Amino acid sequence: METNKDDFSLIHITEDSSDCKNIEQLIVNVRCRQVMLDRDLASLYGVETKVLNQAVKRNIERFPDDFRFQLTKEECIRSQIVTFKYLPYAFTENGIAMLSSVLRSQTAIEMNIRIMRTFTAMRHFVANNEMLFQRISNLEYHQIEMDKRIDEVLEKLEPNQTQQGIFFDGQVFDAYHFVSNLIRKASNTIILIDNYIDDSVLTLLDKRKLNVSATIYTQKISEQLKLDIKRHNEQYPEISVKCFSKSHDRFLIIDEELYHIGASIKDLGKKWFAFTLMKDISPDEILQKI
Repeated sequence: METNKDDFSLIHITEDSSDCKNIEQLIVNVRCRQVMLDRDLASLYGVETKVLNQAVKRNIERFPDDFRFQLTKEECIRSQIVTFKYLPYAFTENGIAMLSSVLRSQTAIEMNIRIMRTFTAMRHFVANNEMLFQRISNLEYHQIEMDKRIDEVLEKLEPNQTQQGIFFDGQVFDAYHFVSNLIRKASNTIILIDNYIDDSVLTLLDKRKLNVSATIYTQKISEQLKLDIKRHNEQYPEISVKCFSKSHDRFLIIDEELYHIGASIKDLGKKWFAFTLMKDISPDEILQKI
């Protein structure tokens, strides 16, 4: 991943003030901007998060989109931000400075001064180490290019590896690795038809790319599975699970490829099972009948 010189999640700034160091840990990089979350600011100011946001709403004309914006679920996931009952608001440096005009307690004033000093220290750190950042960026760029070339070579060497075969009992990792690779290569859509699923199947589908949709058709959705799906979708990209009882066999559709898999995904490697890429059958023939 290319290094962004504005990303300070792994950078320690040499600063005498312990306050500056503590505040630095609360600054995150979102949309290529250094921001702080409403709940962290509220904690520093000694007020509840809803009180801070209510004060902002009463003065919303002072907070344009480049001062304050609400994070999406996907941004929270990418930035490893734990969400609770709501999606947090992010304040840029300008937005934090503007907070001093709506939160006028002595604590808020003093804390705003410390936060502004932290942002200034971070900018100085970047300016003083610009050449180092550039060297790291160049090294990572060359590593990414090398990885791409290796992947291209491996794809050419193993063009038929995932077309068909048999896994025997005990080959749990091999079977898991096989299905994981299928899921990772999806560009648009993954559809699984499997009558027996559990939370491990949801976890396996999380290996897909961020923009790939995932749908599961299964015979029965128990109350426990409903709860697992709900909890999963609150934290990770959504997986749609629907009832479908007409299929005896298991099928996995990866974009325009249809695979027949002889065992439920959750039981891979526990017993013998075969998989086959069905070249002469379009996935649409199955999807039109669901």
